[in-house]
Amino acid sequence: MSQHTSELHPANDAGMRIGIDLGGTKIEALAIDQQGVELARHRVDTPRGDYDGTIAAIVGLVHLLESKTGMTGSVGAGIPGSISGKTGFVKNANSTWLNGRALDKDLSAALGREVRIANDANCLAVSEATDGAAAGKHVVFGVILGTGCGGGVAIGGRVHPGPNGTGGEWGHNPLPWPGAEENPGPLCYCGKRGCMEMWVSGTGLARDYQETTGRQLTAREIIAGFEAGDADATAAVDRLEDRLARGLANVINILDPDVFVLGGGLSLTKHLYESLPKRLPKYVFGKEADTPILQAKFGDSSGVRGAAWLWPLVR
Repeated sequence: MSQHTSELHPANDAGMRIGIDLGGTKIEALAIDQQGVELARHRVDTPRGDYDGTIAAIVGLVHLLESKTGMTGSVGAGIPGSISGKTGFVKNANSTWLNGRALDKDLSAALGREVRIANDANCLAVSEATDGAAAGKHVVFGVILGTGCGGGVAIGGRVHPGPNGTGGEWGHNPLPWPGAEENPGPLCYCGKRGCMEMWVSGTGLARDYQETTGRQLTAREIIAGFEAGDADATAAVDRLEDRLARGLANVINILDPDVFVLGGGLSLTKHLYESLPKRLPKYVFGKEADTPILQAKFGDSSGVRGAAWLWPLVR
């Protein structure tokens, strides 16, 4: 499947947008109208390891939503990786069967229309910048704090992937200003040590807690212990928040976004929104940091909504 998107039908004029959230365990599809109102939604299990099956599943979801609504929609997809500007193939996807494949072109050919693809964290940023917690903000930095840790940038409501397709790849920068006990840091799947993902993800929180206490708990259990006043859980969350503040301060020093929006399971921890603003000035150059830190308005749906909004409103 090698048909170029320029030869395909453009986005529809009816105003329906379909977003696809291609995850490692499930694929979710959402149809919204011009105002962002949900029209239809469906999800299926991801055909893990099966590229052709993944294409077929997405095509099936698009056709199902169009059948439910009676309209044809534009299609955008968020993936756990990015499209290389050099090769045109997917890279850096932890759903490894996508890597080295021309997913955008193959989906476009299968659906007979242009399909836009972006990193899932960039989709979070676009969603929240369009009609979410960061609506009206010009430069939005979206952070996913889940099993892993990702970041994405939206400028003027549009994805800013950069020429290398790595704009916002915050999780694979090293933890800033590490202490002696944090050096060289745990080995990341990317092959380097000390990446932010290894410290401020749910996996990182659980690993840190086990190494400190000798006990194995999930991130959810640690957060519950923290909320109940457990001393070990409180210490683990304190370390998490300090590391998260260091990472966000680094983003301010480089990009100075108008707002941070947090998504993913750890973003549900209310204490983050009290603690982080107080911690940031310690690490930001000049000791001033007024950047709002907000919880994603659309939660787990932000990625799929952002994928739909890869086709912007015509203004």
